[in-house]
Amino acid sequence: MRIDPVRLTNQSKLISDYRSNNKDIKDFFDYLPFDGFEERVNDLYKQSFQRTELADVLYQINKEWSAPASTLENINRLKESNSVVVVGGQQAGLLTGPLYTINKVISIIQLSKQQEEELNIPVIPVFWIAGEDHDFDEINHIYLRNSNEMKKWKVSQQNEQKSSVSHIEMDKEEVKNWLNRIFIELQETAYTKELHEVTEACLSQSNTYTEFFARLIFRLFDEYGLVLVDSAHPLIRNLESSFFLQMIENQQKITNEVRSTLKRLGEKSYTVPLDVEENAANLFYHKGQERILLMRDENGDWVGKQQEVKFTTEEIIQIAKDHPEQLSNNVVTRPLMQELIFPTLAFIGGPGEISYWAGLKTAFHTLGVKMPPVVPRLSFTFLDSTTNKGLEKYKITVDEAINEGLNEFKEEWIKSKSNPPIEDLAADLKKAIEKAHAPLRKVASDIRSDIRDLSEKNLTYLMRDVEFLEKRMNKAVEEKYAKELNDLKGIQLALRPAGLQERIWNPLPLINQYGVAFVHQTIHAPCSFMEDHYVVHI
Repeated sequence: MRIDPVRLTNQSKLISDYRSNNKDIKDFFDYLPFDGFEERVNDLYKQSFQRTELADVLYQINKEWSAPASTLENINRLKESNSVVVVGGQQAGLLTGPLYTINKVISIIQLSKQQEEELNIPVIPVFWIAGEDHDFDEINHIYLRNSNEMKKWKVSQQNEQKSSVSHIEMDKEEVKNWLNRIFIELQETAYTKELHEVTEACLSQSNTYTEFFARLIFRLFDEYGLVLVDSAHPLIRNLESSFFLQMIENQQKITNEVRSTLKRLGEKSYTVPLDVEENAANLFYHKGQERILLMRDENGDWVGKQQEVKFTTEEIIQIAKDHPEQLSNNVVTRPLMQELIFPTLAFIGGPGEISYWAGLKTAFHTLGVKMPPVVPRLSFTFLDSTTNKGLEKYKITVDEAINEGLNEFKEEWIKSKSNPPIEDLAADLKKAIEKAHAPLRKVASDIRSDIRDLSEKNLTYLMRDVEFLEKRMNKAVEEKYAKELNDLKGIQLALRPAGLQERIWNPLPLINQYGVAFVHQTIHAPCSFMEDHYVVHI
């Protein structure tokens, strides 16, 4: 295996400036992204955390998911007063979801290992499963290649009540049938049988999509001490009770601070995927299985956005004290809650997360804490030998394929197969026809208006015939070079299907082809977090 860095040329202004420590964006964060970890540790020692209670809860949750011994040992280390965590999170996607989920886990593990060696204190990798999210359509499918096409494989189960994903009882029979259909599509390899058995075993032991996700993650990363936490678990909610009270007390200030920061970001031409309304309460209320976004009305009451519920401030405080499981965080308060629960050395985020975290610094300060260092996750494209041979055959650089894709290259390549190019010949012919036809149209115009219209229509027919011939000739050339065009389409689909590979493809085909070895090899090849992207040759 070889891993090479690649510079991404199409990053947003915010991410580009953040990576280069541009002064315009630095003011929106408390620490530099690739430095300041010793300073962060000293700041954490000034805070207090419910270490024993947190460790007990994490032990129970992870034990329920058959966590490996390495995970349970790390949970125990969390009780040590100098221990810290590196944390990142994602929704509980089917079969782990897109590759960027795996890439994020690799990032968390790598930074934890690097900083434990640097700081000589326990640094524990933690993955925060966003089980409180209710957008089931985001996680109920995966994409796989079908020949040289992209095919969506979707579980037919519905989430009509908009329940949090961790609260959706999985239709195991439907998911098992879905899983079997997917494995029928996979090419049989030395790893297929065991992979199928492992996924089916994880499925049979799970009752929810979150649990299915957690069990698979543990099977993939069993030796690294990765600790999982479900943000929707009732035991976590109990730990959050006092922090919900802080957020309720500071609701208006948090909202105002974030709105003010977003305005400042806009003034500096930064685009942030975060919109906070003036009356945002920044919390959800769970009514039965439904998750309801809360707002503040003109009387200061806490109401559902569609008026589904209504509480006074005293009532919402009592709910936070007695039934914290009925509350959950939104996009603004989830990072704050994470910081209050965990002694966070660093948060690992993707480009979208870093962008909206840029609006949260003063919200952290409102609760008396600093925003942790926000470290861009490692980004990988996995390049197999077949695709690599295709790049070499057509003299395409991997940087070009990842950054730009092959659509423009493919158009230029097929044009080069006719000399002179068919498009140029057709354009010249149309100009010649238009010029030769002009005197006829002039005379027709002098005769009568209907004859003039007929001449114009005649020119249109002539042009249409040229265009018809042009299309047929192009089609014939494409048919002649169908194999080569199919090769180029395959390279495009492998490396940039609809954006970066990691945003579309599921890791299942790679694991089926190469086993889990490529995952472990990537973890054991330390990567600099300062690089935009890496190509992993497998």
